Amino acid sequence: MSFQGEQYPGIQEPTADSQGFRLNHTMLRVKDPEKSLAFYSRVFGMRVMRRLDFEEMQFSLYFLAKLEEGDQVPEDKGERTVWTFSQKGLLELTHNWGTETRDDFAYHDGNAEPQGFGHICFSVPDLDAAVAWFDANQVEFIKRPDQGKMKDVVFVKDVDGYWIEVVEATRLAKIGD
Repeated sequence: MSFQGEQYPGIQEPTADSQGFRLNHTMLRVKDPEKSLAFYSRVFGMRVMRRLDFEEMQFSLYFLAKLEEGDQVPEDKGERTVWTFSQKGLLELTHNWGTETRDDFAYHDGNAEPQGFGHICFSVPDLDAAVAWFDANQVEFIKRPDQGKMKDVVFVKDVDGYWIEVVEATRLAKIGD
């Protein structure tokens, strides 16, 4: 690996102490796991790798992955848990029990004031086909590829209102400076 990253003020040289660290997952809190699981499995093709329930604390974790050809996922729950926590790019959906029955309940999406968390992102092989798929599945758009100043970038919402950026990598070669 020869490329060592772009350099900006504040960047420090990684030390050996962080060798082997990897970003494993991003967590989103969801109101109704059945609706969220339906969305992420149907629309984005993700599969649940592991569900962990914490009865004493009244919540469940669902770890989702977009499996690729050749991925070897263990059948044994313990081995699959280890496998899950060693992957890259997983989505953890956290369900606090009982939220699904509260009509007035909603999580902050991070994009309303005060802003914070912004979005997750999926890369797709064909952005136009993805847009057609989203339309066919009544996915709510925030921004279509021909809208706004940044072309060829799509934003949709999941069932909890979280923003999902969708890009086709080859269309982004000339984006930014």
